[in-house]
Amino acid sequence: MSARRRPKEMPRPRAILFDWDNTLVDSWATIHDALNFLMRAMDKPEWSLAETRERVRLSLRESFPLHFGERWEEAREIYLDRFRAIHLDRLAALPGREAMLRSLADAGIFLGVVSNKTGALLRREVEQLGWASFFGSVVGAGDATADKPACEPVHLALSESGVMPGEEVWFVGDTAVDMECAQNAGCVAVLLGPPATPEEYSREFIRFPPHLSFNDGVSLFRSLEGLRIDGMRPSS
Repeated sequence: MSARRRPKEMPRPRAILFDWDNTLVDSWATIHDALNFLMRAMDKPEWSLAETRERVRLSLRESFPLHFGERWEEAREIYLDRFRAIHLDRLAALPGREAMLRSLADAGIFLGVVSNKTGALLRREVEQLGWASFFGSVVGAGDATADKPACEPVHLALSESGVMPGEEVWFVGDTAVDMECAQNAGCVAVLLGPPATPEEYSREFIRFPPHLSFNDGVSLFRSLEGLRIDGMRPSS
């Protein structure tokens, strides 16, 4: 599957899997608060918001042993306790995302979530926003045998869909870990969000570039409408 293909060169997806944090919801302030609460508890230097945005990619079971060594499980509990205390009060959908999800669901596309947020917390947030009816599967960290960027959570998310990983599955996210996960699973990697600067692109996406990129949910949905219309045209 070549990178940066035009949408009209691809089949219309039968399933779309979404990352959660900062793809569908605005989570940076909450993650940053909980991380610095943890850093103070562990007598470690606090991170700037820019450092949080750059470093937070993997699940807790993947990233915390790197940062906290043998104390990583203690650190995980401190972080999760703080996160649980604040996340629902601060939860906010990104602009236009609910309308996008509703349109996609109404179009008959199977929708799922694959996130590196702990599964129980992820599902609480989905319920809090009233979005559970949009998704056929919600897979978080710890639900599969491995977390993103491994392919296992994608396979789990698709297990109830009747759709196999491939060009009929889009994986939509905002980071290179999402693009890597899509490519590991053999799906179409879709970047959703403001365009990256050349410096950000070379640092973040040079190894795992997206196949498609959209600035917002409206442009993503319109591209699918174009695929549907094109697919209905008789071949010449």
